[in-house]
Amino acid sequence: MVTTLAFFHKGVNKNFPAGTKLKKNPTMLIVAAAALLRSDGRILLQKRPEGREMAGLWEFPGGKLEAGEQAEQALARELAEELDISVDPEKLTPACFASAAIGSKDLLLLLYTCREWDRQPRAVEGQELGWFALTEMENLAMPPADIPLLALLQQILRA
Repeated sequence: MVTTLAFFHKGVNKNFPAGTKLKKNPTMLIVAAAALLRSDGRILLQKRPEGREMAGLWEFPGGKLEAGEQAEQALARELAEELDISVDPEKLTPACFASAAIGSKDLLLLLYTCREWDRQPRAVEGQELGWFALTEMENLAMPPADIPLLALLQQILRA
């Protein structure tokens, strides 16, 4: 027992040959996404293209945060890259979040609502786009992390 405690007390890397280091392998993937809300209450979703993980599923547009990037800035960047729209990060309103296991990683999906952007969204990366009512979204195939957001988003929009 003393040996085990000494092993951890010294720090795990001190127990390996010189020059050998264990690297941290973060398992949390953080993604920021937007519910772009039109004045008629419809919300934009994009369909994941063929050749990508979860191809054919409808999702809220957005993407991964880069190192040192705040969620709102990452989301504004992703919306510009994917949809050719400009969004002021200050106009993004935090709405809700969900998590799901994606392979060996845990995904944390941060959903924001957005009612103001410039230009008409267009599919820069060739993905299919659609405007849907929340009730229509319940019948769409969506990634595991997006599904629980529908009920939460419905509650937020009713308030």
